Amino acid sequence: LLLVLVYEIHVYTGTKLGAETDANVYINLIGTRGDAGKRKLHRSKNNDVKFRHGQMDIFCIKAVSLGDLEKVLISHDGAGPGNGWFLDKIVIKHKEGKEAQEVVFPCNRWLDENQDDGKTERELTANSKYYGKESQQWRVQVKTEGDSPEPQECKRTLVIYGSEGKSDELLLSSENPRYVCFLPRATDEFIVETRDLGDVYKIRVSCDDVPGFEGWHLKSFHLEELHTKQELNFDCNCWLSLNREEKELVKEFPAVNEDQKTLPVHKYVVSVHIGDRWGAETFANVYVTLYGKRGDTGVRKLHTSLTQGRKFQRNKVDSFLVEAVSLSHLQKVVIGHDGEGYGAGMYLKMVTVKESQDSDKEWVFPWWNWLDTHLGLCETVCEIATVGIRLITSPKLPEINMKSSGLWVMDITGSDLSKEVDPIYLVFVFYGNLNHKKLPLQVTGKAIQIKDELADIGSLYKVQVTGPHSNLKQPWHLDLLHMKHTGTKEEMYLAFDCWFNPNEDKCVELPALYADQEPLPVVEYTIHLHTGDMKKADATGEAYLCIQGEKSDSGKRWLNSRNNLITFPRGQVDVFKIKAVYLGRLNQVLVGFKSLKKDDWFLEKVVIKEVFYPFSAHVFVHNDWINKHSKKDFAEVTIPLKETPVTSLSPKNVDTKSRGRWQTWVHCTQIPEDVTDIHVVVFGQKGKSPTQKVQNLNDNPFLFTLGDIGDITKISFVLSDPCLARGIKLHKLRLKDLDTKQELGFHTEGRYLFGEDGSETVTELAAVRPDKPPLREVLYLISVHTGTLPASGTDADVFITVFGEQGDSCKRRLSHSNFERGQVCVFQMRAVDLGQLNKVLVEHCNVGYGAGWYLEQIIIHESGKTDDQHAFLCQQWLDSGVGDAQTERMLK
Repeated sequence: LLLVLVYEIHVYTGTKLGAETDANVYINLIGTRGDAGKRKLHRSKNNDVKFRHGQMDIFCIKAVSLGDLEKVLISHDGAGPGNGWFLDKIVIKHKEGKEAQEVVFPCNRWLDENQDDGKTERELTANSKYYGKESQQWRVQVKTEGDSPEPQECKRTLVIYGSEGKSDELLLSSENPRYVCFLPRATDEFIVETRDLGDVYKIRVSCDDVPGFEGWHLKSFHLEELHTKQELNFDCNCWLSLNREEKELVKEFPAVNEDQKTLPVHKYVVSVHIGDRWGAETFANVYVTLYGKRGDTGVRKLHTSLTQGRKFQRNKVDSFLVEAVSLSHLQKVVIGHDGEGYGAGMYLKMVTVKESQDSDKEWVFPWWNWLDTHLGLCETVCEIATVGIRLITSPKLPEINMKSSGLWVMDITGSDLSKEVDPIYLVFVFYGNLNHKKLPLQVTGKAIQIKDELADIGSLYKVQVTGPHSNLKQPWHLDLLHMKHTGTKEEMYLAFDCWFNPNEDKCVELPALYADQEPLPVVEYTIHLHTGDMKKADATGEAYLCIQGEKSDSGKRWLNSRNNLITFPRGQVDVFKIKAVYLGRLNQVLVGFKSLKKDDWFLEKVVIKEVFYPFSAHVFVHNDWINKHSKKDFAEVTIPLKETPVTSLSPKNVDTKSRGRWQTWVHCTQIPEDVTDIHVVVFGQKGKSPTQKVQNLNDNPFLFTLGDIGDITKISFVLSDPCLARGIKLHKLRLKDLDTKQELGFHTEGRYLFGEDGSETVTELAAVRPDKPPLREVLYLISVHTGTLPASGTDADVFITVFGEQGDSCKRRLSHSNFERGQVCVFQMRAVDLGQLNKVLVEHCNVGYGAGWYLEQIIIHESGKTDDQHAFLCQQWLDSGVGDAQTERMLK
């Protein structure tokens, strides 16, 4: 008879952006004796809301003994708005007899139709590797200060860092749901388990950002390892709150140990540089993680910018303080945001990080691409390795471009070489805007210094390293190239961070890093070699290529590893990838080939694609043999550029169809008390929406139903009243499609609804899209010619609507006291460009004595363009008592 067991399932949701899910999750446990069947994970034993970001949830399942657990089938139904899920791992604990078992099922993947491989079900295999190592149990005592607010529902976590790695996020919560933790003046105790972390050097404490959270005044942490009795004290005495001066919900504390020096705590200044492109800005929440040789900061939300104005706007740099225990040398950053949908992302130029606000140097992390679900690489998170360190200010920078008196002193550091190993021969190539210079170098130890004027190369803009140019017996790591000029005092650190391996010919390069100059990006070029589909077109041998652009060349890049040949089969396309400092517009490619068998290779064409915004494919057509009749060691051909088709800016298709439902945010200040209803008309390439009321101006979202109007081009705010006492200051206008998640921004800097003085009745704003410039704003001059017949004039209010190929101006009141007989009145009208004008609707209110009006014509032209005038003849009465009694006319 088999026993019925209770399987305790620990489900770890990952810490990637958007990792959480609202979907229904199902699990099936599979063992040597069968499976438990598909079970829904209903209620988490330790959390009110399950499957949150970085959270561990516990569920219990009763099943007949399954024997040794081998696999787990985990899936979800995709229900709910945030259905994608990043699962870190599942740990299953159960007890059969006296033996307690714990089995780990790693996942570390998405279950998401729009991420990874698009699957929402995964089969996980048991892996005891994690618990095969020595585990540690810690008693954690947490003291809360007396002035801390009463505790609220807020997840609090701890991460412990040691010389052997870091713990998972450890949830600080009581197993007794009735016990209240973190009361003022209380000491709370928790038991947590980690793998062997080695020597602990810091901890990180975090609180969730939940609405209404007043904060937590943390006094201290005390950690005791229960096996070794090692004890660690952390005097914290700090607030975790967004309402206090520091506005931090994450804090790190170094371990204080008599045997080792306490690590410093830095306030890193993280600067996010947004590019100068249409739609580059984002309203999404942005997160960053810094990684160094000594751990990481964990995911940090970039809350409060040190720079004034709205965060993450086009061509703007925002700086944020990230407090963390010293990471030593920074290696990479991971940055991302939670915005989804076309246009919701941002165009990130680069991230720079300095150790403190007083630091004179900063690490540089260039990206030059979109973080958007439908643009660039179609990702909202990216990992950027540092290219090095630059000075923040360089007062003598112009001298670099002159023939400066002085030397470049260059210190090269790498991994150590034992004395028995032969020297490594490398070649450093220094590229300037006038020329380049090669310096061969023999590396015999961990560090080496060279000095050179680098004369006649002009302004240095990149450094290339090739090698090894000798037989290598063991891998060697190139860490850093530190360059300092004795004359100009210019200084830079280039972080090559790459291995040179035996039987490999490597070529790596990095941009020069000057203060106040944007570094050239390192671009990945994908090379497609098309071998012809004809008899004996295939070949085997050695091959290399060199891409040449308007800025420089990529250097010789080998397509085969040393001592190995490469085969190009007939009719096949072979794909290679290289990284190079941006070469500018490509103009030719050099291909070299040598065959020991005297093979002739028919190369049809080379297609080189830049994984860089905007995506473009450079086609180099050869359609000829290589090596035929060549008497040289290597046959070389230079192939000029044939064409450069730019592929779609939005490579990922929007499968979801829009139903025309847009969530809208409008944020205004300086709103007059007497303002009445404000309405909106939205214009698209297929037409315009019905007029709809603006429900609020205080940044609370509301719904517009626009219908099928095509791509939105502009939005018009229309005032019901004739005019206001003053304009309404507009700070933010944003639209988001509820179906496709497409997001549209509008430039609101310095804008007022209805003019700064409130005298206008319509305000228009052009939609900002990433794929094309917004329509321009135009000042139209409207000349109204009243006729010369008796009683032609009118005192009635006159209104005009101007129509063009890109929409209409909405109904505008011509703010003039009267239209006298024989007079020409000129009015100004600001509107988003209407394109070619084709008709005008003119009307009056027919109120007042002698309201009838004889209109001769209306002439419209753009301000400053008098040679392009549009005349609309009328030569009729607008009078309820004359002729056809019409008070409105459509003029063409």
